[in-house]
Amino acid sequence: MEDKIILLVEDNPDDIELTLRALKKNKIMNEVIVAHDGAEALDYLFGTGAYHNRNLAVMPTLILLDLKLPKVDGLEVLRNIRANKRTKLLPVVILTSSKEEQDVANGYSLGVNSYVRKPVDFNQFAEAVNNLGLYWLLLNERPPSQGE
Repeated sequence: MEDKIILLVEDNPDDIELTLRALKKNKIMNEVIVAHDGAEALDYLFGTGAYHNRNLAVMPTLILLDLKLPKVDGLEVLRNIRANKRTKLLPVVILTSSKEEQDVANGYSLGVNSYVRKPVDFNQFAEAVNNLGLYWLLLNERPPSQGE
């Protein structure tokens, strides 16, 4: 799993720490790139801004995307991911505390692969992260490289 990068798009420092702890607890040792807002996530994915020198041949295997983000919200990030031929097939899991049914519907209508509500309890959260890691990093077959 070492060569499979996870892009975590999350603005809440506590949720970042919880996610990183849950990954470590479950021995998921993949490199995790943290984008603290939607604009930073898009810069990383498309090699712009602070990431203008990034090797775009290396894409994340999994994107864990919060919805309520500063600068560019999660649904707009998802819309941009799905609109670009290089990123449109990347697995995206919305990992959010939002309980709004409209967020679920909007996420799926924009092409999210999965929608997971963050459990409040750390052990339940760690189990959810473990299940996501097992499925998306070990079992799921990656889409072919899209290139430009």
